[in-house]
Amino acid sequence: MRLEPTNYLKTEINETKAHHFVQNMLQKAGLSFNGDFPFDIKLLGNGVPELALSKGNLGLGEAYMDGLWESQELDVFFTKLMRSGIADSINPLSIIFHVLAARFTNRQTPRKSWEVGEKHYDLGNDFYFSMLDGRLTYTCGYWKDAANLLDAQTAKLDLICQKLQLKPGMKILDIGCGWGSFMSYAAENYGVECVGVTISKEQCDWAKDKYSHLPLEFRLQDYRELDEQFDNIVSVGMFEHVGRKNHRAYMETVNRCLKDDGLFLLHTIGKNVTKTAPDPWIDKYIFPNGDLPSITQIATSIEGLFVAEDLHNFGADYDRTLMAWFDNFDKNWHMFSAELGDRFYKMWKYYLLSCAGAFRARDIQLWQWVLSKKGVLGGYNRVS
Repeated sequence: MRLEPTNYLKTEINETKAHHFVQNMLQKAGLSFNGDFPFDIKLLGNGVPELALSKGNLGLGEAYMDGLWESQELDVFFTKLMRSGIADSINPLSIIFHVLAARFTNRQTPRKSWEVGEKHYDLGNDFYFSMLDGRLTYTCGYWKDAANLLDAQTAKLDLICQKLQLKPGMKILDIGCGWGSFMSYAAENYGVECVGVTISKEQCDWAKDKYSHLPLEFRLQDYRELDEQFDNIVSVGMFEHVGRKNHRAYMETVNRCLKDDGLFLLHTIGKNVTKTAPDPWIDKYIFPNGDLPSITQIATSIEGLFVAEDLHNFGADYDRTLMAWFDNFDKNWHMFSAELGDRFYKMWKYYLLSCAGAFRARDIQLWQWVLSKKGVLGGYNRVS
């Protein structure tokens, strides 16, 4: 998937009114154009301030992909930018239709839900093998006692198993199972059977072949089609693709598929403010139709369906996870550079490091919710 650059001219830098306006804003975050620090923006072409003001992160990200600016420490740049709050003051009119569409239309219908699988998750298993751990775990690791990515991902998988109180012989549903990292770990270490659904053909085909020796079933299926009972249900890093118009339908699906005494663990990225639109650059280039939920939206979606037994936030751990992924991606890029090209490299670097900065700034969170249908008698014993 080679990405062609847009036609921006690279010329001698002109210090326009927009340049000075944005420079003054950046100073409030301890940033600068062409400053002395490695996290400062180095301008390589004209139009960057204008693009940032007119298109927000969409314009800033596209300008980066086109080589109009660089930062030696992109993650630190975004940490400082987001921590300062100045980015929240830029509300470009050019993305108003994106904002309205996110608020008033269903961008994650059964037909549209497959788009993210085809565009993002089906990039190729070799590509993800070069970036992730051995089980292809593409969600936040748990770094409490971990020294490396594999340990952090193993700790996360075991934490989920403990929170679900898994016992041999249980039948577990994994909504958005990816390459089967949770399912394989749970089957090997806790003696359970699992059914997983995904909207990625690459993931499904690989997992079926890889784990054919385990009591696991992988389905290429939309979650809304599910209608059978399971002892427990888990969903790790999938709820971000559900969309606010479908939160209630998603929870109703989980409710009808979960046995009365079962537990549901929801592992999801979340945002701090409810009335915000998905980031337009992430939406266009990385996760089409994605929509991070807020605590309010999740709470509303489970009302009358579930009791919230536990809520655990370890969003700061996603910073370390993303930095580890970037290190692997950067180290192994030579295997894909000829096929994917320099603009793709810049796009993926911008994605991984800007998200690391956002988690480091605590602008977005990572939550694990444990839910029950009727409340656990005697109370739920929290695991951490």
